[in-house]
Amino acid sequence: MSELLAYWAYASAWKITKWLPARVSYGTFAWIADRLHKRNSGPVKRMRSNFARVRPELDAMELESLVHQGLRSYLRYWCDTFRLPSWSAQETMSNVIVENEHLLRDPLAQGRGLIVALPHAGNWDHAGAYFCASGAPLVTVAEHLKPEKLFRKFLAYRESIGMEVLDASARSMGILSQRLRSNRLIALVADRDLSRGGVEVEFMGGPSRFPAGPALLSIKTGAPLITAFVKYEERGIRIIFEEEIAIPTIGDQSDKVSAMTQICADRFGRLITAHTEDWHMLQRIWIDGDFTERAS
Repeated sequence: MSELLAYWAYASAWKITKWLPARVSYGTFAWIADRLHKRNSGPVKRMRSNFARVRPELDAMELESLVHQGLRSYLRYWCDTFRLPSWSAQETMSNVIVENEHLLRDPLAQGRGLIVALPHAGNWDHAGAYFCASGAPLVTVAEHLKPEKLFRKFLAYRESIGMEVLDASARSMGILSQRLRSNRLIALVADRDLSRGGVEVEFMGGPSRFPAGPALLSIKTGAPLITAFVKYEERGIRIIFEEEIAIPTIGDQSDKVSAMTQICADRFGRLITAHTEDWHMLQRIWIDGDFTERAS
């Protein structure tokens, strides 16, 4: 029953939100964020614990303000998600600022294919829609949600903005490798491992596990791996690309994957620290237990 209710809640939001005036839609989602903050449910406590680890210098009041901002950013993402299919290509592209865009365009122009690893920050769907609309359709992988109807709904949503979406529960590495050899853009959200077979990294002062996929694909295909970070601006988003991660010349495959994944973790950590409120992480990340919860 709860899965059916979840499906109808999302389906209804997709239908209703896009028809409301933008001011009303975003105001409503900001109100929901405020209510969630007051309720202080499990996901909010997890965000607080994660943020406390990222920003240990903050006192309790400063941390609580950051959590509130984080929830507003997270609900802004959902409002965007429900409204994005109704945006025109011009609207999608005009609200995007890109730093170092050549790091994405050049490898594709050279026929090398490209892998982009990024964290759960800002609105990565908006970023994907921007590149699809500007001649760089991308391939990505999605967690298989329950119920099945909800997964299909999200699949149709991302396909409607030009993405090819592979099921993370299926064996997708072979297909991704084929796409890279066909000079496609692969974008992988890579700050949380879902396979239980990830690479252990040092992430903002503690041990975590990141997926091995981005580095492994680069090593196996020779396609370059770069990182990206998406943050919100007052209007739209900013995408920050950082340079190609070189494949190490020494060590076995496992050593090379670990070294490249650690560079991803370091880059993500630096930008998450600078823009913590836009890191939409409401799940456990570190494997050494929770950070000491602060009184709110």
